[in-house]
This record gives sequence, structure tokens and C-alpha cells, in this order.
Amino acid sequence: MKLREIYHIVGPGMVVAATGLGGGDIVAASAAGANYGPTLLWAVIVGSVLKFCLTEGIGRWQLVTGRTLLEGWIDDMPKIIPIYFGLYLLVWTFMVAAAMMSTSGLVAYAFFPFLSVAQWAAIQGVLAFILVWNGGYFLLENLMKIFIGMMFVCILFCAFMVMPPVTEVLVGIFTPRLPDGSMVFVFGVIGGVGGSATILSYSYWMKEAGWTNTGNMKAMRIDLATAYILTGLFGLAIMLVAAGVNVEDVSGTGIALAIAEQLVPVLGETGKWIFLIGFWGAAISSLIGVWHGVPYMFANFYYHLKDKKNLLESPKSISKTPAYRGYLIYLCFLPMLLLTWGRPIWVVILYAVIGAFFMPLVAGLLLYMNSSKTWLGKYVNSWLTKALLLICLLLFSFLLFVEIREQFF
Repeated sequence: MKLREIYHIVGPGMVVAATGLGGGDIVAASAAGANYGPTLLWAVIVGSVLKFCLTEGIGRWQLVTGRTLLEGWIDDMPKIIPIYFGLYLLVWTFMVAAAMMSTSGLVAYAFFPFLSVAQWAAIQGVLAFILVWNGGYFLLENLMKIFIGMMFVCILFCAFMVMPPVTEVLVGIFTPRLPDGSMVFVFGVIGGVGGSATILSYSYWMKEAGWTNTGNMKAMRIDLATAYILTGLFGLAIMLVAAGVNVEDVSGTGIALAIAEQLVPVLGETGKWIFLIGFWGAAISSLIGVWHGVPYMFANFYYHLKDKKNLLESPKSISKTPAYRGYLIYLCFLPMLLLTWGRPIWVVILYAVIGAFFMPLVAGLLLYMNSSKTWLGKYVNSWLTKALLLICLLLFSFLLFVEIREQFF
């Protein structure tokens, strides 16, 4: 298949990839590269493959059954699962929206320090709100392609200029190793590549793109494969940039700014700004994607529970419904309180605990639901897919255990 044909096929996958590649992914990959050089590059590949497996399962379920995965949870699973999801979505939205605005504000402040980080965060949050409120899906898709291009040109350029010898890079990719103390970084990279709850938004972006039945199965898989290949390359590039400069012991989003400063002796001020432009592209695309995609989940959840399926089955986008727009308002404006007041410890603990349950839940339910011939017929999970989903389940269950231990013990 020619590149031009692939370009015209890909769309929803690009949106979910750009949304998933936020500040957290950059921080995780940067920390791994800064501490272990190219040794943990293989973890980026593993993370991309596992996230492809999860998102492909979400898309396959929908194309075969005609229902979103969330609708399947509500209709066919124990009531505790949709109850948990509703609580998770409210808390996750509150915390993640604030974090994404803060990351975007931090990068904007690096460019234009005449406003504070919180002010830049709020400005970009409101601009994303206006864009989503007034724009449609295809505007979002085209914007995401532009942002992905910006991210890749900038970050890959920096990686090419400072990366270690090619032989070390190839060894890091094809020879999995676990140096002492590296386990937490490995899980951070694997768990961070490509987002978390945002992968559920793929259901709605597929529908907006007109992919509604098994005739779109090939396009869906090409779309996701392309998106997660690019996601993997971006993660590799970030890790190589961090490995190529000497970064002091900096944590959080500050590590990306520290990397930018360390590029100055190697690439000059130009290199620093090129890296920051790429970082901002990742942060703002993730922000816009969450503003657009997460209200879909709430609207789908609310109207399906209320049995107002006529709104969901309407040819008009559910992005014009009161539930979607009401949740968009909540998502944008209420988390701004955290930009000035900080994060209450009880909210942090609640978010950490219920958030840690989510990815094991998705992996486990995809393993169960997509293996049922009653629901998926000939499109059930293959043995390879089952193995990958089982790895996802075990990996994210371990991360759940680690999170609970850190919070309470």
C-alpha cells in the first residue's frame, strides 16, 4: 500500500495517538533515557505493541457488535463495573485536565514568561474549549496531523543530532535488559506509551469518521498500526534525546525543560527551542484531544444508562448534545481551581487508587468479552491477541499493586 493511500486512511488512530502522547509520556521516557541511556529502548516498543492490542480490541468490538465497549460494559457486565467507571471518569477528568493544562502552561511560559504558568494554562484550556465547542471531528483530525508532524520533525531532529552510536541504539531496541533499579522506569515507559482512558475515545472518533461495520476492519487496523508505529518512534526519540544530554536529578515535567537547557551546549539556543516546540506540540495536542474525546465517554455513558439511545443512534454527532457540552464545561473550568489552589491530598489518593484499577479492568474485560463467539463470532481474539492481553492484564495489575503499596504502606 502506498504512503498516499495510508495517509488518506489514517485518522482516528492519529487522533488517539496524539491525545495519548502527553507530558506524562515524555516525562517517563525522558527519565528512563536520562538514567539508563538507550538500554531501555525496548520498553517503548513493548508499550506500543500492548497499547495497539488494547485499542484494536476496542475498535474490533465496536465494528462487530455495533456498540461501543462502554455500552457493552453497561449492558452485559455486572453493575459494579459501570458504577466504578462513572466514579473513575469524574475523578480522572478532574485531575488529568488540570495536569494537562499545567503542562501546556509550563511550556508556553518557557517561550513567553510575561504571564504565569497558571495563566498560560488557563488560556490554552479556554482556547481548546472554544475549538472543540465550535469545531467538528475533521477539524480535529487535521489539526492532530499537523501537531504530530510538528512533534516528529522537532524531536526526531534533536534525537538524530545527540543520540548515542547506532550500535548502542540497536542493542537497546532488540536486546531487552533490566539494569539494577530500572524496573520502575520500565513499567513507567510501558504503561505510559499512548495514554490510558483516552483509548476509549477511539470508539467515538471511529464513528465520526464513518467506520461502523466489519467492512472497515482493515482500515481500522492500518490506522492503528500507523498511529502506534509513530507513537513508538516518538517515544524512542524522546529517550534518545534524554540519553544524549547530561540531565541532573530533576523530576516531573521539569525534566523536559532540563533536557531543553542541556541541548544548548550541543545544538545552541536553536536546538533548545526546537525541542520545546516539539514538547509543546505533544502537550497541546493531548489537551485538545482530551477536551474533544472525554465528553464523548460521559455522553455515551449518561444517555445509555438513561436509555436515550435515540440520541446516540442519531446521524448527528453526539458532540452537540447537552450531556457532551455540559461535561466539556466541567472538564475545562472546574479543574482550573487546582491550578491555583493545588491538589488536596485526598483527591490525589483517590485518583491514584481508582485510576490504577482502570487499565487492568480494560485488559481483563477485552480478554473476556472479545473471546466470546456469542458477541464477536469469527472475529474473536486470536491466541496471539489473548497472550498480549494477558500480558497487559498482568503488567497493569502489577502497577496497581505498586500504586496501592505506595499510597498506603
